[in-house]
Amino acid sequence: MTIPIKKICCIGAGYVGGPTMSVIADKCPDIQITVIDINTDKIKAWNTSDLSKLPIFEPGLSNIIKRCRGKNLHFSSEIKENIAEADMVFISVNTPTKTKGIGAGEAIDLKWIEASARQISKYATGNTIVVEKSTLPIKTGETIKKILEADNSKNSTKIPRRFSVLSNPEFLAEGSAIKDLEEPDRILIGGEDNLSINSLINIYSRWVSRNKIITTNLWSAELSKLIANAFLAQRISSINSITALCEITDSSIKEVSNAVGSDKRIGDLFLKAGPGFGGSCFKKDILNLVYICNYYGLNEVADYWRKVIEINNWQKDRIVKIIVKNLFGNLSEKTLTILGFSFKANTNDTRESPALDICKKLLNEGANIKIYDPKVSEERISMDFNDDLSQFKRDKWEKSTTIYEACENSDAVIILTEWNEFRVIDWEKVSLIMRKPSWIFDTRNISNLENARNYGINVWSLGEVE
Repeated sequence: MTIPIKKICCIGAGYVGGPTMSVIADKCPDIQITVIDINTDKIKAWNTSDLSKLPIFEPGLSNIIKRCRGKNLHFSSEIKENIAEADMVFISVNTPTKTKGIGAGEAIDLKWIEASARQISKYATGNTIVVEKSTLPIKTGETIKKILEADNSKNSTKIPRRFSVLSNPEFLAEGSAIKDLEEPDRILIGGEDNLSINSLINIYSRWVSRNKIITTNLWSAELSKLIANAFLAQRISSINSITALCEITDSSIKEVSNAVGSDKRIGDLFLKAGPGFGGSCFKKDILNLVYICNYYGLNEVADYWRKVIEINNWQKDRIVKIIVKNLFGNLSEKTLTILGFSFKANTNDTRESPALDICKKLLNEGANIKIYDPKVSEERISMDFNDDLSQFKRDKWEKSTTIYEACENSDAVIILTEWNEFRVIDWEKVSLIMRKPSWIFDTRNISNLENARNYGINVWSLGEVE
């Protein structure tokens, strides 16, 4: 048996809520879906007629928005009405790391989760299935339940209500989120109420094979999301830790990665070396895992996972030191070209981007930087720099509109994101417009660097023989 789901409301119009609800709307045209957010500017951006200006760039997303928006997919700031009418409410709000108080720097700040639960308890009517979509620490579902049950007992409407809470964590990779939603490896649903679980299964089974839908208890689902992200981040830090060893032993990280990844017990995913992991999840989730382990007295386990973060920071510091060393130990008044500012290709997300940290360090060394990224706007870069770089004048950095504009009169080119257009740069053209001696630092090992060498450009490639 299932509960008929005619209307879905999603609280939070961010990187998870927007794409997830768009795909569900596309696959379930009989269900009315509304994404709500208190940020009216964000809702306005989701409703823009210019689909190239959606707040999130994901390949394939704009096509779905074009098909579904205004039909069974809506974006709104009307909180009360949409929660009241919903049979199922997804919570997909921001869960940042706490900046102060107990657990600061590690624990997840649940203020938006609690606020969402209180909104649901205030406005929901009848039977409502509440679905955790945000990445949350274990036992958060218990907190949501307590809020819903406490406020339900004071229900002034006198209308009988029933709440059930499910955990349905997302496993999306930015840059391929739409494909991940349309062709998922698995769907994970945790809960105690079989009727509600089956209702959510019924939605996903419209396009996902039933054998890919895993059900667990609520707590296992919450923890599984944290552990999945921790394992992925661990693989990135592991391969990055070997890059320095390759450089000093005349080995090739590409060859090592290929040989190791060919072992079917290991596999080749997440074994590409780079400047470090970024995005909204990996660092935050590992820090939260560290906090949880310490809370339960598992200090050795906490120390183990903290090392994953430390290696990630070390890699960024190491790259900056290599750049400074090769540019004669001094970056003062030198101009550096930054190719790529998003934390990975095919997204405009800059949260925890290694490029941001590396740029900060280069600016601190006195460099001027010119940034080119095909999807990250100047406004976004300015917002990222605003707080941490207030000591620097705005004229210390600029946003370029093309690769070659960014390279003009530059002392060095630093490739930080693996955008496809960086694979086929015209290095002959670049060599004519850069200052001499000129350098390329490829932290993604993607560009045609032999070509660059032929035109007299010095080359450094991460984890490779110089």
